[in-house]
Amino acid sequence: MVAIPKLCSPTRDAIYATYEANRGDGFRAHLGASIIGKPCMRALWYDFHWTTPAKHAGRILRLFETGQREEDRLVRNLRDTGATVLEVDPETGRQFSVEAHGGHFAGSLDGVAIGILEAPKTWHVVEFKTHGVKSFRDLCAKGVEASKPQHAAQMQVYMHLTSITRAIYIAVCKDTDALYVERIHADRDVGRRLLTKAQRVITAPQPLSRISEDPAWFECRFCDHHELCHGDRLAARNCRTCISSASPKEGWRCALHDCGLSVSDQRAACPNHLFIPDLVPGEVVAATDRCVTYRMRDGSFWVNEMGKEDASC
Repeated sequence: MVAIPKLCSPTRDAIYATYEANRGDGFRAHLGASIIGKPCMRALWYDFHWTTPAKHAGRILRLFETGQREEDRLVRNLRDTGATVLEVDPETGRQFSVEAHGGHFAGSLDGVAIGILEAPKTWHVVEFKTHGVKSFRDLCAKGVEASKPQHAAQMQVYMHLTSITRAIYIAVCKDTDALYVERIHADRDVGRRLLTKAQRVITAPQPLSRISEDPAWFECRFCDHHELCHGDRLAARNCRTCISSASPKEGWRCALHDCGLSVSDQRAACPNHLFIPDLVPGEVVAATDRCVTYRMRDGSFWVNEMGKEDASC
């Protein structure tokens, strides 16, 4: 019997490819409030130091876009209840944003609202999220703080830095279109702890501790940095992975050239890039101010030398 060929669609593949071609590296100029609730300090340090470029497939990128498009409908839904929802700051005409630690830590709010039926006279931070059915069921059963601590931390940061005392979390199930709504109170102690956590990530010169030393640990297996943290991948080459860079309060600077570094400078890196040794999967066996030699995990040797941009190993 002749096998039926697997159906394929060049059109579908081309659509996904377009998303992938436009995805960029995923690197943010700041450590985001949306991720400060991550339980792994090393993962946060990797995020801030641009170690691992984004490699989401086209379908996933399109799914992210769907979540963003849902926000407009949720704003309309909330306004239909009689609430006043502000998506942009009237004073700036831009999305509401917060920052701390010299701008190295920042985030953007989905909006703020007043006239919420449960507390009509109280301003609320507004946070919208979309969930798959399994995640949505867990959220409904446990509440946002237990089910989605990263989302809860994000709202606590926003409340702390805006001095708004309430947040409203509105989630939609992508499979059924069911809604979940929960209000949470600001906790000043939690807000302060999260800012302290961000400061520790921003100021640490080397990677912080892992959540687990076991590469098969479930939170490690699904981490974007798994191959760098537990495997043999080399970090991305940019100023934030270079031993000469630092992130003082005024912004990123290069100690070698004694100059400030714009975001575009950081992405490009200069020919004198030398990796922070902890980002190389090997042991330092010799070093000068221009060259570091590593014994890699497979027993081979690799030389990371200034002036040589080929940093493959």
